[in-house]
Amino acid sequence: MNHPNDARRFAPATQRNREPILKVLRRVLPPTGTVLEVASGSGEHAIFFAPRLKPRFWQPSEAEPMLRESILAWMKEVPSDNLFPPIPLNVAESVWSIESPENSQVNVSEITAMIAINLIHISPFTATLGLMAGAGRILPMGGILYLYGPYKRGGKHTAPSNQSFDEMLQQQNPEWGVRNLEEVEAVALENGLNLLEIVEMPANNLSVVFRREGGG
Repeated sequence: MNHPNDARRFAPATQRNREPILKVLRRVLPPTGTVLEVASGSGEHAIFFAPRLKPRFWQPSEAEPMLRESILAWMKEVPSDNLFPPIPLNVAESVWSIESPENSQVNVSEITAMIAINLIHISPFTATLGLMAGAGRILPMGGILYLYGPYKRGGKHTAPSNQSFDEMLQQQNPEWGVRNLEEVEAVALENGLNLLEIVEMPANNLSVVFRREGGG
């Protein structure tokens, strides 16, 4: 439970998935540069990953103001000198806020990787399209895009629990849902992002790793 004056939010899944995700990130992320975390949510992943992934820098982003407050509250609780304050970012926009000339919060040229944890299925597909387009514009050659979450493969759910989860998501919002991995891969390829690796994760989730290879 949150105390009335505590802006921190708690997402129980972060406690379960952070160690397996960290193991993959340590292996696939470029050794230096800034990691842009898209849809950082509560901020619990950011405060966990940032100090463990030095010398890289960690840039959280979040569209929801209340969640940006949570990230700042977590940063105050668990500070790290390579963790930047969260920025507002809506991936569905055709040009991201960090790309505008007047932006001074983020040095876009230093971004070498992007990660999106549990974003693809808890958002309209326009967010996936925007994420891939943004990654294609911003990431340098060899830059990494890391995704985590459940996916259908060959149009089929990989577990009954994922099917139930998908149905629940679509009841909350018909535009949400577990995506076909092949469709996500196709959109990535259109934006110069090649599928590098798929890693089986706990609770029927996948780590999906793309690398920027060419023009979209």
